[in-house]
Amino acid sequence: MKTVTIAGAGIIGLTTAWRLAQRGWKVTVFDHREAVSEASWAAAGMLAPGGEIDSNGALAKIALHSLSLYPIFVRGLEVDSGLSIEYRPCGAIEVAFDDAALAELNAKAARQAAVGIESEPCRYREWAGRLYSGDATVDPLSINEALLAACRNHGVVIREHEAVTEVLPNGSGVRTEEGDYPSDRVIIAAGAWSSSLVPGLPPVHPVRGHLLYFEMPPGLLPTIVRSGHTYVFQREAGGLIAGSSMEHVGFDRTVDASVVEDIHKRAAKLVPALADAKPLDYWNGLRPATDAGPVVGRFGDTNIWMAYGHFRNGILLAPETAQRIADEFGEA
Repeated sequence: MKTVTIAGAGIIGLTTAWRLAQRGWKVTVFDHREAVSEASWAAAGMLAPGGEIDSNGALAKIALHSLSLYPIFVRGLEVDSGLSIEYRPCGAIEVAFDDAALAELNAKAARQAAVGIESEPCRYREWAGRLYSGDATVDPLSINEALLAACRNHGVVIREHEAVTEVLPNGSGVRTEEGDYPSDRVIIAAGAWSSSLVPGLPPVHPVRGHLLYFEMPPGLLPTIVRSGHTYVFQREAGGLIAGSSMEHVGFDRTVDASVVEDIHKRAAKLVPALADAKPLDYWNGLRPATDAGPVVGRFGDTNIWMAYGHFRNGILLAPETAQRIADEFGEA
């Protein structure tokens, strides 16, 4: 049986592990913490090309393809895990607060239409905006739990609290503090830590983002609502998520109270019911950013594959990334 080791047990690493295990590969996944405890745990769970991509045609094509895979991806994962996943194709409204912002939003919509991201004029409260009917949300906690179960049901070994410290020559395995683990291939999916594992990999760096959680009556907000870097959406049970921020502070995970307050104020402008509400929780995560978007594919002519740099779109791009790598690997 062919073997593969994966550095990183986030949503990219685990989705890829699940798909490869379905094709007969013997998969071992390593993580320096608990599985799905970094960016995949901290993510909001928006599947929103309309809010993330302006005019990058290549990225738009990948994102739209991955979004189209989501319904069958979720159904298959529910079957393999025996767990349910909260997935909502709810659409999104992007709001312009004044005429200048509306002109900018319409210009962006024209650029997006040219790369396949469709929207139409709409209104939200007293403001004009654009409706992106294809956008959706998924609960990262439910999808992460299902991925862990599906991977284990397919025999994937997940070694938590055991960081990969080195990739063996030519991708012949990995080294941790516990020893060497030979394998036929290695996949680097360690998020913001990825490029430190092999000399010459495209560099990746962390960008911190804060999120807030409120308990509100279910049905308050049927769609994603956003303006610029501010977004608000609601889970089925009533939990409401507000974000976000873009902070270049290295690997510092300290919660910044001033950022939390700023997000709260911005979110309350979009959803006035939040003005007097107190967030029940707030947290941050480290998004893996590169200069050229996601890094997915084989590293030169080695037996090392790369799957990192998805920035704010790891949840969205997981199905497409895993499918691409699984197709390149083929059956074991």
